Amino acid sequence: MTDHPTSSPRERLFVALQHLLPQHGLSTLMHRLARVRWRPLKALLIRAFARLYRIDRTLAVEPDLSAYPHFNAFFTRALRPDVRPLDPDPDAVLCPVDGTISQIGRIAAGRLIQAKGQDYGAGELLGLADHAAHPFEDGVFATIYLAPSDYHRIHMPLAGTLAGMTYAPGRLFSVNHSTAKLVPGLFARNERVVCRFATEAGEMAMVLVGAIFVGGIETVWAGEITPPHSGRVLQHWEYRNAANPVRLERGAEMGRFNLGSTVVLLFPPGKVQWEPSLVPGQPVRLGQRLGVYE
Repeated sequence: MTDHPTSSPRERLFVALQHLLPQHGLSTLMHRLARVRWRPLKALLIRAFARLYRIDRTLAVEPDLSAYPHFNAFFTRALRPDVRPLDPDPDAVLCPVDGTISQIGRIAAGRLIQAKGQDYGAGELLGLADHAAHPFEDGVFATIYLAPSDYHRIHMPLAGTLAGMTYAPGRLFSVNHSTAKLVPGLFARNERVVCRFATEAGEMAMVLVGAIFVGGIETVWAGEITPPHSGRVLQHWEYRNAANPVRLERGAEMGRFNLGSTVVLLFPPGKVQWEPSLVPGQPVRLGQRLGVYE
């Protein structure tokens, strides 16, 4: 681990501890705890979390905290459709989640910016073999971080037909700003699920990046993909010639994090123009315009 010139001793200690922790074991434990149905414990977890993060329960389809069977059901609660309207422009690329822009820009020489002084390869992120071709060279990307207080379902930026899905095993570092500054290739090192879709803007990749305490990643077509977290190898599922293609409309739910993490969006060159006002650190909401496709 290389020190970052603007990192504090507290940040360096936080990251150093993550190297020592049993990341996969803790995430498996969190997965089990989040599904405990014993009423006193699940009520305590839900109410403490809602109070700590000042969750606005009126935005949820189910505002009654006691109605959730376990903590994970509350964490992945559905929002009322009216609170996250979709941008009406049919050419708009929608934000797929509630979160914060971590980085946004161009994939230059096959590299994506992670933080100041840190970048990583698109091929590594996608779980490809060395030098394997992909359509995102010189394209654009956006990385969106989901904090614990955010809505944790993931939706389609554009309508698309599923082309393929890859599970890439890896570590489970935190994906917050401090860790992104200090862990080289963070998003290409962490466990992740890569979903590739055919869209009107060409091929689109949505990478769901796992993190410490993220108990699971799931998609609407495959269900829960993680856990388990450890002892697994890279796996790929091909859907291009499926008898029953998976087609998801613009704004439709495509997956969810069972505890929070990060989504990385990739598009080929010359297809998408990001909104110039979007900068790292800016909060974004599901359904708002991230850019337009040409």
